[in-house]
Amino acid sequence: MDFTQAPPSVACRIGWQSPAAVPEGHRFNGFLEAAGGRLRAHGLEFAAFFEPDRAPASGLPAGAMPSPLEIAFLPNIRAQVAAMERCFHRAIDALGYPAPFHFAFASKANTAEEIVRSTLTAGAHHEMSSDVDVEIARRMMRTGLLPRDRLVLANGFKGSGSAYARNLLELRREHPRVVPILEDVSELGSFAGRGVEFDFGIRFRRLREADGAGDRDSRFGIDAAGVKRLAAEIERTPGARFVLLHAMFGSAGYGEDEFVAALEPGLDLFARLGRSHGHLRFFDFGGGVPGRTTLDHKFDYDRFARLLLEKTLAVCARRSQRPPALIGEFGRYTVSEHAAHLFRVIAVKANEAGPPWYLIDGSIMTSFPDTWALGEHFICLPLNHLDRPFDRVRLGGITCDRDDVYPPRGSAVKLFLPEIAAGELDETPLYVGFFSVGAYQEMLGGVRGSKHCVLPEATELLIDDDGDGRFMCDIVPGHTTEDVLDNLGYGRAARVGAPRTAAPVGLT
Repeated sequence: MDFTQAPPSVACRIGWQSPAAVPEGHRFNGFLEAAGGRLRAHGLEFAAFFEPDRAPASGLPAGAMPSPLEIAFLPNIRAQVAAMERCFHRAIDALGYPAPFHFAFASKANTAEEIVRSTLTAGAHHEMSSDVDVEIARRMMRTGLLPRDRLVLANGFKGSGSAYARNLLELRREHPRVVPILEDVSELGSFAGRGVEFDFGIRFRRLREADGAGDRDSRFGIDAAGVKRLAAEIERTPGARFVLLHAMFGSAGYGEDEFVAALEPGLDLFARLGRSHGHLRFFDFGGGVPGRTTLDHKFDYDRFARLLLEKTLAVCARRSQRPPALIGEFGRYTVSEHAAHLFRVIAVKANEAGPPWYLIDGSIMTSFPDTWALGEHFICLPLNHLDRPFDRVRLGGITCDRDDVYPPRGSAVKLFLPEIAAGELDETPLYVGFFSVGAYQEMLGGVRGSKHCVLPEATELLIDDDGDGRFMCDIVPGHTTEDVLDNLGYGRAARVGAPRTAAPVGLT
């Protein structure tokens, strides 16, 4: 099997799959349930945010919030970190595994300040991949959130003369556990002989093998022979140590067995390298541990942890080497569940080609770029009227783009929402929510940026807890028309004045 290829498209559960009303108390997953005909998410009734006369939960804002509305429920991020650590600790205890497990947040999944802050307060190590990430790490250090005992794993291109390499040198002077993970032999020269000691990692790229598996057409990492040469070069460099081998899986679509099988060549290389590199102690895996983005999620995290430790023990025993300390880089898993994006249905339209259109007051393709770019699916559920009969519908965004639809074009997945007539919407509003959209979607769509069809950025509600049963929240206002125009340069044009009139073009 080629583990670098996405699995074939299959039907998945994204919401309520029946014309019948949702039974009272029905649980869709671990954080979504029906109560009184309304949806509760993370213990909160999200439809209530749009009601002006609601009684707010302790610590949450009073008054109606605007639609569309983004929700970031930060306690979920810390819960995800703790849950994965428990999975590995259970496996370590059960198998007597002789080395520790370390959780690292792959920050490219979502680099918003509140997200990075939440992962660090949960005790996660930090992984990054670009020059700007260095300043993010530095600011987290200044606030005390990134203490000196945390690893800072530096992936990404860091060639000679790059700003990223220069800033990593400076960051290492401030933080003792910065570990550049080298993607190419030439990157070592960015750090060697600069008066700073470094622990280094190397990213392993597995070539295609007889079974067809491997990192086909990958522009990242170094093959096994190259890893051996670079490891030897690191050890010959004064002030440098080779301490970490990084192996990527790279796909969130496979099960636990396939994931562990894809990591076995990296584990075997680690064990072989351990014979001649006494400082090598970390095996760093990442890229593909899935988040629960649909309701039929089947990845068993406990089983994955146990399988990985069993495989590691077997490989190291075969090579007569000590097992490594494991580092898991988790991006999508860490942050996908914490975020929801809520919309009001503003129109119902007949559709001669199929189910009726329910149009929302925002955009699906700009809010969740993976839906139209990759055909990705996310959980979509009504926030209210769960006690009504349901009908199969197509959801459409407010842009004029044909791909601003859900489910994505070409998908066989069916979407059911409560039956409602167009004439009811003013007096009986219907709200829908997309859930588990916290990984990559906002970063790909642009944070605080102008969107396709010049739609403004939605208001965002950041919800946290104070540890005593109360909620705390921050409201990040959405964009006004003037904000959008300024982003696009129209404010600047108004300040500078009208441009000179161009000379007329002659016509023949």
